[in-house]
Amino acid sequence: MDNGASSYHRFLEGDESGFDEILDLYQHNLIFFINRYVNNLTVAEDLAEDTFLELLIHKNRYNFQTSLKTYLFAIGRHKALDYIRHNSRFPTISLDEAAEKSNEFISVEAKLLSDERKRLVNAAINRLNSDYRAAIHLVYFEELSYEDAAKVMKKSKKQVENLIYRAKASLRSLLGKEGFEL
Repeated sequence: MDNGASSYHRFLEGDESGFDEILDLYQHNLIFFINRYVNNLTVAEDLAEDTFLELLIHKNRYNFQTSLKTYLFAIGRHKALDYIRHNSRFPTISLDEAAEKSNEFISVEAKLLSDERKRLVNAAINRLNSDYRAAIHLVYFEELSYEDAAKVMKKSKKQVENLIYRAKASLRSLLGKEGFEL
């Protein structure tokens, strides 16, 4: 797979469906990646829209040297960090906290057990240092190579390998304290 480069070429040549394919490929993953930084799904959706607008407005900035996915995630990361920097004085409530307060819980036991496991792992990931969170998300959730993750994070491949190693060790420790086994 060319990671959207051919779709982007078609878009640059005037085929609007090329950009629609890019949206279909990366929109949800980009939103979840940005959400790891901002912890607010609504804000993450807005920042993902801004990322795609950046791709539309500045068509010639993407030079096809890296994958389109890496390029989009780098823009998304930059937008998330800008948002955090500009809005650090105003606390927000995450959607997870809002859901807990809303009494709209699913009562199916199997679903609850599955969700609880995901929540524990997600909570442990959210307690990690932001570089650890980003590295884990890029490598395991977005399935980027260490090299592509390094480009997104503006680090060397070895630094990303070290971050992943340390993040795993931290996760083992955090989940072990809660009596959770991987």
